Amino acid sequence: MAVPQAAQDAVLQASQPMPEGSVPVQGYDFNKGVNYHELLQSFRTTGFQATGFGMAVEEVQKMLAKRAEPLPEPEGASGELGPAGAAEAAVLAERKPKTNCTIYLGFTSNMISSGVRDTIRYLVQHKLVDVVVTTAGGIEEDFIRCLAPTYLGDWSLKGAELRDKGINRIGNLLVPNQNYCLFEDWIMPILDTMVEEQKAGTQWTPSKMINRLGKEINNEESVYYWAWKNDIPVFSPALTDGSIGDMLYFHSYKNPGLVLDIVADIRGMNSSAVFSKHTGMVILGGGLVKHHICNANLMRNGADYSVFINTAQEFDGSDAGARPDEAVSWGKIKKTATPVKVCGEASIIFPLLVAETFAQVDVSKSA
Repeated sequence: MAVPQAAQDAVLQASQPMPEGSVPVQGYDFNKGVNYHELLQSFRTTGFQATGFGMAVEEVQKMLAKRAEPLPEPEGASGELGPAGAAEAAVLAERKPKTNCTIYLGFTSNMISSGVRDTIRYLVQHKLVDVVVTTAGGIEEDFIRCLAPTYLGDWSLKGAELRDKGINRIGNLLVPNQNYCLFEDWIMPILDTMVEEQKAGTQWTPSKMINRLGKEINNEESVYYWAWKNDIPVFSPALTDGSIGDMLYFHSYKNPGLVLDIVADIRGMNSSAVFSKHTGMVILGGGLVKHHICNANLMRNGADYSVFINTAQEFDGSDAGARPDEAVSWGKIKKTATPVKVCGEASIIFPLLVAETFAQVDVSKSA
């Protein structure tokens, strides 16, 4: 009996030739032994988020290659900003490293609470990024970990029991509340000094405060020690939203008067993009840090290179979950760019991405 023709035609429909240049799926062959570099390179042709990782490697390599090119002679700001813009360009030239591609690194506070902090510190220590943006927790947790350790715990530990013990949980990490007491003891005298310097004429901003704290911690394990030492600006537009905010609140009763100028910081942040020849964004997580970096790049009609790493989805309309193409519609990423979003957890993905990109750069001259 013959197979029904309709079924045969449906199942055995002929294919058109694949477009020229189509890449076959191919994973890593462990018969060759264990070679981690080749394993990570094979992700590009593995499919799914592994291919996204491979594309992210290529995107970061492009921004690093552009950054390594000699910086052209100054031609003024991007756009017609007039004499004030020229003056701002001169200020920024003195403030940050002169590179042909300004690389913005953004991350949420949990990255500093975790071991990813050491990866971030490496990048700042060796001047592999130009501007850092993070939340209040992304600042304070760095200093707190210089004063006392954070510990591994478990996701299932009961909140009520931990509260009775004075232990705070961050996912599967544990932070004794005593660590925050040590932080208060350390930061309060610094805030007192800042008030006195303000009376003498110093205008404090969140970024200047972070820079000062990086100097005061004087610890090479600190991300912000290296940001201070290497003159890398760190912007945290919601600096009061964390333990630092708690300390500022307490301090406002003990020794009132400290003022942080956020307007000066938004000028510095946006101008860092406006006056750049090229820009690249590497953003771990979403929310404030993602939008703050993207919005600064709107000021220059979009970043040239972009890599987003997060687990957020776009169906709720959040900026955190938005795909890069949404940022293109706002002018935050250039229409000609090839941005990449990797849907995955950054504590796994980011160290591997750094291993294949930033860590391949010769840092001997940055020491």
